Amino acid sequence: MLTDTALREAFSHFPQGLVLVAAEVDGVRHGLVASTFTVGVSLDPPLVSLAVQHSSRTWPLLQEHGHLGVTVLGSVQQPVTRQLASSDRARRFDGIDVTIDPHGALIVQDAPAWMTVRVHDQMRAGDHDLVLLEVLSIDSSPESEAMVFHRSRFRTLAQEQLHV
Repeated sequence: MLTDTALREAFSHFPQGLVLVAAEVDGVRHGLVASTFTVGVSLDPPLVSLAVQHSSRTWPLLQEHGHLGVTVLGSVQQPVTRQLASSDRARRFDGIDVTIDPHGALIVQDAPAWMTVRVHDQMRAGDHDLVLLEVLSIDSSPESEAMVFHRSRFRTLAQEQLHV
């Protein structure tokens, strides 16, 4: 039977990366953690996508600001990921080292990859909005380890050699 519970259970088998989409707006840091992020939507122009729940109170602030930082969260951020995703918006960034560019895009330090983006387009998609973000700048740290959200838990990837 097709229920919310059945959908969540089945979808939880698909490992997804985690990102923080964030900005500092008028001196206040705002961010949301998402597992609904997709890279490589387009190379020309460079686009990534994000699905955001209509119930998000943070997204309208970020959307209006328009110039955002996207941090790909890695194993180093695993201890603070729940804090970044918490409903306590006033304490989300307590004790977390960040970099903020002149336009307010906020990036968490020591992450596997990061980029600055601007909202390119948005469309309604059920109970979410599908947002296309144009990549303005991007960089990565090859030695950093990724983290995924799988079976409703944050996990790191195991370094395993496959022999063919």
